Amino acid sequence: MSSPLVVVLGASGFVGTALTRQFAGRDVRLRLVSRRRIVAPTGCRAEVETLASDLTQPGAVAEAVAGADVVIHLAAHIAGSSTWRVAEGDTSAKRVNLGVMHEVIAALRGREEPPVVVFAGSISQLGEPRGPLITGREPDEPVTEYDRHKLAAERALNEATAGGLVRGITLRLPTLYGQGIGPSSLERGVLAAMMRRAFSGQPLTMWHDGSVARDLLCVDDAARAFVAAIDNADALAGRPWLIGTCVATPMGSAFHAVASLVSEVTGEPVVPVVQVEPEHAVTTDLLDFVVGTTEFGSVTGWAPRVELTSALRGAAETMHAERAPAPVSVS
Repeated sequence: MSSPLVVVLGASGFVGTALTRQFAGRDVRLRLVSRRRIVAPTGCRAEVETLASDLTQPGAVAEAVAGADVVIHLAAHIAGSSTWRVAEGDTSAKRVNLGVMHEVIAALRGREEPPVVVFAGSISQLGEPRGPLITGREPDEPVTEYDRHKLAAERALNEATAGGLVRGITLRLPTLYGQGIGPSSLERGVLAAMMRRAFSGQPLTMWHDGSVARDLLCVDDAARAFVAAIDNADALAGRPWLIGTCVATPMGSAFHAVASLVSEVTGEPVVPVVQVEPEHAVTTDLLDFVVGTTEFGSVTGWAPRVELTSALRGAAETMHAERAPAPVSVS
C-alpha cells in the first residue's frame, strides 16, 4: 500500500514552509503547490514533488489535488508583497479566497473514501469580539471583505462534509510570527516587519496606543496544529476550530520586546515605539483577538510549545546573521 498523498496548496508561504518542515520526517508523499518558487527539502523521509501552478487557471486545481488523500488549503489572495487586505467587490481576490475552495471540493467529489481537507481560516472571521476572549460560540458577523471570503469558503467546506464529499476541517488561526527557521519566517507577519524596521534603525509604528491585544502564535506551532488535525480528522470534521495560545499580548509590549531584542544583538540603541495616524486601517486592526478555548487541544493533544520572547530572540539573531556582510578573504 502506497503512502498517503498530502497536497499543500500555497506551499511557498509562511505556514506552507513551516508545514513542509513538519511533514519532512513523515512517511507520506508530499505535493507542494504554489505560484512562487518552492524549495523542496532535502534528505527527508517524505517523498516530495513540487508543482508550480496558478490555481485560478482552468483545470489547475483539479491537477493539483489529483489523487490526494489530504489537501491542506493555505492559498489566499495577497495584494502586493505581503497584505491580505481586500477591497470591497474585488473579484480577483474572491476568485482565490472562495473560488479555489469550490474547485477543490468539485475535484475531490466521488471518492470512495472522502479525502481530508484542512482549511486555514482566521479568528477575525467572527467580526467584532463580544468579550476579551473568543470561545467559538459567537455568531459570525465578519466586517472585512477578506473575512467574508474566508467564512464563505469555510461554510462551503462544511456543506461538502455534511454531504459526505470530504472530511473538512477549518483551523481559525490567530496572529502568526516566525522564529527564524528558514527565510520565510522572516518575511511575513507584523512582528517580522517591525523587526526589519528596528534593524534599519527606524521607529516601530503603531496605529493605536499599544493596548490592542492579540493571541500571538508561532508559525511552527500552527503547522503542528495542521498535522494534529489530519491525525484526528474523523473527530474534527465538519466544523471550525480555534487555534491559539489563550494569552493576550498587548501589541505595544510585543513591539517594545522586538526593539529591545534587536538592540541586544546589534549593540545599537533601542529604537522608539511610536503611535501614528492609521494608514488604510480596517476595523479589525483596532480590535482585540485572543483565543479563549483549548477545545482543539482536548481532542487532539495539541498545545503550543514555542515561547514568544525566546522565539523573537531566535528570529533577531537569525536576521542579524543574515544581514551581516560576508567576510572578506585576504590572499
